[in-house]
Amino acid sequence: MEIISNYPLKNHNTFGIEAFADEFVSVNSVNELQEVLQENQGKQKFILGGGSNMLLTQNIHSLVIHVNLKGKEVVFEDDNHVHLKAMAGENWHEFVLYTIQHNYGGLENLSLIPGNVGTTPIQNIGAYGTEIKDTFVSCEAMDIATQQIKTFTKEECEFAYRESIFKNSLKNKYIIVSVTYKLTKKDHKINTAYGDIMAQLSQKNITTPGIKDVSDAVINIRQSKLPDPKELGNSGSFFKNPIISKEAFDLAYSQHPEMPHYVISETEVKVPAGWLIEQSGFKGKRFGDAGVHARQALVLVNYGNATGQELLNLSRKIQETVYNNFGIRIEAEVNII
Repeated sequence: MEIISNYPLKNHNTFGIEAFADEFVSVNSVNELQEVLQENQGKQKFILGGGSNMLLTQNIHSLVIHVNLKGKEVVFEDDNHVHLKAMAGENWHEFVLYTIQHNYGGLENLSLIPGNVGTTPIQNIGAYGTEIKDTFVSCEAMDIATQQIKTFTKEECEFAYRESIFKNSLKNKYIIVSVTYKLTKKDHKINTAYGDIMAQLSQKNITTPGIKDVSDAVINIRQSKLPDPKELGNSGSFFKNPIISKEAFDLAYSQHPEMPHYVISETEVKVPAGWLIEQSGFKGKRFGDAGVHARQALVLVNYGNATGQELLNLSRKIQETVYNNFGIRIEAEVNII
């Protein structure tokens, strides 16, 4: 394993931001990861997966460890379910397609989300009515300080909306090396209620969809709304959908009765951030090479040579305008580095 100095990170972040790491190493096995951590205990470390959920606003003055662990295996199976373990460096969308090819149900609504397997529990990624916690069994993670492997159960991960223990009390303390999911082998629970999935299926006259039909529908929807990072730098949804108190919602709704919303509980309501941003006039707007995507206001894009700071400034301008217009604060889903 070679540690490379002054390493360019443009191809390691989906925004395509020009930035450099003081030091960079790619690890391809758990043993290599342990070795790197043991030999560089005194150094600041930055853990890099697929680079899909971060905005680089500066060079990284740390040892960047690229987690490139590969592999998939069935660790448990019965007539109805399979526990499928994937290593952290597996590409997420390719892994989802693998599950569908083997008729394993549960991840189809999460098709075409950028990134790698290892980051899915950190963010509790979700889309179209499904979240990682719905199929999550456990993950194995390495303690950065001791290099010991610990298995975290679903309960121990403390999942919430785009949240987990790895974003909070255990942030920067563990590196996830594998994740195990519980998937169905038959009697799949098909979830078509969210977003435009039903409309996509209706166009194809599909009345009893299977998991591949749902995956294809989600892929079509995402491709119609979201730019391919290989063609236009982006990190998918930049902002979380805000969950606000019923009192705050009632006040905003009284002034904006056209506001779409989803009741979460008796005390909380979720409002689509994309709608708030679009109503604030940012959809399709461009500020130099930083902009808001023309088809999806949740997505900030790099038209070529935008800096991370320019994209961050744009995100703050959006947050301020949305708050002034609606009294609702929207938070970045992307990690700001």
